[in-house]
Amino acid sequence: NHYVSLLLLFKSSLEPEPPHICGPRCLGPLTFHREAVGALVSLSQGARRAERTGDTFRHGLVFSSRPVRPQERVRLRVERCGLNWCGAMRIGFTTVHPIARALPSLAIPDLTDIPGHWATPVPETCCLAGSELEFWVSYGGTLYFRNANGRQHKLLEGVDLSWPLWAVIDVYGQTCSVLLLGSEKKHFLCNRKSCPAPQRHSSCSAHQRHALLNVDKYVNVKQICDDSHDRCLLPCPANKQTSNCESVEDCAVCMSQEACISLQCGHQCLCLQCATRVIQEFGTCPLCRQNIKN
Repeated sequence: NHYVSLLLLFKSSLEPEPPHICGPRCLGPLTFHREAVGALVSLSQGARRAERTGDTFRHGLVFSSRPVRPQERVRLRVERCGLNWCGAMRIGFTTVHPIARALPSLAIPDLTDIPGHWATPVPETCCLAGSELEFWVSYGGTLYFRNANGRQHKLLEGVDLSWPLWAVIDVYGQTCSVLLLGSEKKHFLCNRKSCPAPQRHSSCSAHQRHALLNVDKYVNVKQICDDSHDRCLLPCPANKQTSNCESVEDCAVCMSQEACISLQCGHQCLCLQCATRVIQEFGTCPLCRQNIKN
């Protein structure tokens, strides 16, 4: 895993970094990783909000979009809770690149049983809706946590600092949705903070439109894309009429493109590229699992 992680890290080092607009005190953009999310996680608000869907307490793993530094405090706010489960969010760090593994359903014990992963539960009383918290790893490899009342808690020791560390958050149990508020690293003379992530602007390319035309036998697409209005028009299964669907969320599969395709069940949850694969290979909506091959 470390070998794969190093290869991915080397590859990413060759790619241009996103532009920074905050000056020398900026730590860089920090969001949830769009390509490594649990099976039931939906990202929104520029990949800063992670919500676990479905009637279960698991499959809520998310990771930071980049490695975090020692003493860089990752800040979260609990957005929504459910009272039908026990336990709450898990937090921690990993030296394994987020996309260098198949994601299990739980951080504990699925990830923590594997070398290079450290995670621990957050007390339920600190994970009520509206609660804010921060966690970080010290230069000595100790994981700390601080809640809204300012109390600092030592959670675990032994985090390996010889490799890059990605933050791990498991949206687990009663915790249904969390918002990433950014990060901050304190210095003697100033504080450095993460900057807002660059906005992604998605448009429907000619190649994507051609790819979707190949799945006409599954979905009767009346109009693939209106580039001027960035919307897609598909028939409604109930009355066979055409309805307009505005693109407002990220694709539920790739988490990196705008969801501009509405399925026959009514969910607007796929980009043009992912719609091709989902319809051909799976034939069901990724949110409600309704058959969409009609």
